[in-house]
Amino acid sequence: MRVMITGGTGLIGRALAHFLAPQGYEVIILSRYPERAAQLFSQQGLPQIQTVGWDATSAQGWGKLMTSECAIVNLAGATPAHWRWTRAYRARILESRLRAGQALMRAMERYGPPAVLVQASASGYYGDRGQELLTETSLPGQGFRARVCQEWEASTAYAPTRRCIIRTGLVLDLYAGAFPPLMRFARVLGSQVSSGHQWLPWIHRVDVARAIQFLLEQCQLSGPFNLCAPEGATNRAFLRTVQAVLRRPPLFPLPAFVLRALLGELATVMLDSQHLVPERLTEATFQFAYPTLSQALHHLLREHGGSPVEKRKVHV
Repeated sequence: MRVMITGGTGLIGRALAHFLAPQGYEVIILSRYPERAAQLFSQQGLPQIQTVGWDATSAQGWGKLMTSECAIVNLAGATPAHWRWTRAYRARILESRLRAGQALMRAMERYGPPAVLVQASASGYYGDRGQELLTETSLPGQGFRARVCQEWEASTAYAPTRRCIIRTGLVLDLYAGAFPPLMRFARVLGSQVSSGHQWLPWIHRVDVARAIQFLLEQCQLSGPFNLCAPEGATNRAFLRTVQAVLRRPPLFPLPAFVLRALLGELATVMLDSQHLVPERLTEATFQFAYPTLSQALHHLLREHGGSPVEKRKVHV
C-alpha cells in the first residue's frame, strides 16, 4: 500500500514512516525540503522511503502520485512547540494547517480521491474541560488551541473518501515534541504544575504509529478518534510517575503564573485539563502496546540505555 505523509519529518510523521516502511509499505514523504528529508531517512537506515517536494499549497509535483488505492496521512503544520505564541506565530500555526488541507482538496479534485485520508488534529480540540470525561462525541471547546483543531479538521471535511481524524494527546518521545521539557522539569525535582489536578492525555509514539496503521487498514472505520493511552493521568500523577521511573524525589510545584511568564499562551498545553479516553479505538478492539504510563516510560528509557541524552536519532 502506498502511504503519502505530509509533515512527515515531524515527530509523528517520522515515527509512522519508521513503523510502516520495514513492513513493506511504500512510504512517500511530501516535504518542502525533499533533499533534506531524504538525507534524514537515509541516515536513519531507511533509504527506501521516498521524498517528494511540495509547496504545501497545491498539487504541483506530487498530485499525480495519488491513486484510488493509496492513503494520505495529513500531519502538515507549523509546530506548536514554539516558546512564544506571538500574534504572527499564532497566525502561522493556523494558516499552515489550512493551506495544507486546501492543497489536498485541490489534488483530489484534479486527480481523484485516495482510498483513505487520515487527518491530524489534537486533544486541544476539547479545550480546558476540568474533570469532564471526554470521548469522541464530546463537544468542542473554546480558546485558540480548540479553534485551530476545529478549523484544521474542517479543512478536509468535504474530502470525497473515507476520512479518519486523529485527536492526539502528548506523544511520548525522549528527544522530540513536548515530552522532553516535561522530563527535564521532573528531573530537577518538580512535583506538579499549578494545582496538578489537570488531566494530561498521553500516548507512546509507537502506539501512535500502530493506531494510524490500524485506521488505514480497517476500512469500516471513519470519523474522529482520540489517540491517547487508556490509562489517564493528572499532571501531578504524570510527573510523579516520571520521577519514580527516574528515581528522583518530588520536591516543589511550579505555579501557573510562573509558567505563563515563561511560555506565554503555550503554557495552556500544561495548564488545560483534558480527560480523554480512546473510546472508539477501544470499541474497535485496538490493542495498545503501552497502555500504562509506567510501561511506556520504562520502554523509552530501556530503548535508549536508561538515560536520555539531548540529541539522538529517532527510532521506532
